[in-house]
Amino acid sequence: MDSLDTPQLIALAAALGWASGLRLYAVLFLVGLAGHLGIVDLPSGLRLLQHPLMLGASGFMLFVEFFADKIPGVDTLWDMVHTLVRIPAGAALAAAVFGTDHATAAAVAALLGGTLAATSHFAKATTRAAANTSPEPFSNLGLSLAGDATVPAALWLAFAHPWVFFGALLIALALMGLLLWKLGGFLRQVFRRLVGSTGASMPTA
Repeated sequence: MDSLDTPQLIALAAALGWASGLRLYAVLFLVGLAGHLGIVDLPSGLRLLQHPLMLGASGFMLFVEFFADKIPGVDTLWDMVHTLVRIPAGAALAAAVFGTDHATAAAVAALLGGTLAATSHFAKATTRAAANTSPEPFSNLGLSLAGDATVPAALWLAFAHPWVFFGALLIALALMGLLLWKLGGFLRQVFRRLVGSTGASMPTA
């Protein structure tokens, strides 16, 4: 199947799913650009991404997301809206690695990609929401820049060193699971305090 071997295809499917939960438009643009420039021979199901019109659209959305993700409050709203976009997109991109000629592999990849996209998306959204409770802006900016750097690194590893990517992915998933467990409880406490303070400030009849 094209010039990628089986470990690379599996790693690519996992990387597309996982990274889509963080920066969907960066994934679309970077993968498409790599195919357009001939750096990587993309699987047939992903070649739509290298079309000039698709590159223009994904590049524009990448530009918008880059700045939206740097603004406290706007980043959380952006994440909320993209809950409906990133997870199915991660599943679709992972499935496209194997294409319609390998239906079973594509179905498994879609399940994998959607699950990984959901994990990374909710871990990112939870972490950024927690960071927004801090009055200083630097933690939010630092987290955003880390996301900007992580996505191209993950895609490169999937293509160039798939076994290293698998190890890094396991570590990332373990850390994200821990973050969801820790920060989920923290955000619930913040929400309860906000609800409690709102209720206490309401005038009684």
